[in-house]
Amino acid sequence: MIMNRINQKLKEDKKLLSIYFSAGYPSLNDTVPIIQNLEKSGVDMIEIGLPFSDPLADGPTIQASSTQALKNGITTEILFNQLKDIRETVSIPLIIMGYFNPILQYGIEAFCEKCQEIGIDGLIIPDLPIDVYNEYYKAMFEKYELINVFLITPQTSVERINFIDSISNGFIYMVSSASVTGSSSGFGDEQTTYFKRIANMKLKNPQIIGFGISNNDTFTQATQYTKGAIIGSAFIKFLANDSIENIRNFTNKILYN
Repeated sequence: MIMNRINQKLKEDKKLLSIYFSAGYPSLNDTVPIIQNLEKSGVDMIEIGLPFSDPLADGPTIQASSTQALKNGITTEILFNQLKDIRETVSIPLIIMGYFNPILQYGIEAFCEKCQEIGIDGLIIPDLPIDVYNEYYKAMFEKYELINVFLITPQTSVERINFIDSISNGFIYMVSSASVTGSSSGFGDEQTTYFKRIANMKLKNPQIIGFGISNNDTFTQATQYTKGAIIGSAFIKFLANDSIENIRNFTNKILYN
């Protein structure tokens, strides 16, 4: 069996930059050009947001982009159609991030099968409880070679983190709990202590930090103790005000200041 692209990427000797955006935003057919431009601009992994009408865990910027994408007409079926030939032009890991409800509506096994067919490497489903996943869906995800990524926060117990680590086979998404999603004020002592604490646990899965990363300073801070960082709100704000062709300008500011 070929190693999952996420695991291949995690083995690279570098700090990883992962970018999140909402499929179908700013315009319905921007999904593929954004992915292609992100890869050309040096991004290591991409999280494709599957818009949902009730996005409880998202900040206002991502919620607004998700709402706009739904107004533009994005659906799970249309997203899959947009991505059907993506592996002809893109080789980096692609992860779909979304809520469980649309996946349930599509049919969980049918969704997983479609992901494998297209070349999706993993899923992030914030509202799928880990116990439910472990009992009912882990075997199915593994059958279709999909890595399921779990989130932890500064409030997650040591026992829970160890359990997540034991059933994960990719990376762990560390929510930084920066006070304001998308702020560029940097991380305080509380966050740094949290980053160090998790690093000291010596988990088998590497960690990638999300929330509150928007520039080279916050990217450098976040990756001091972890394998990489995820940027969402800052990139969506960029898309709202700039063109897809200029994505390299955005990534250069993150990676090289």
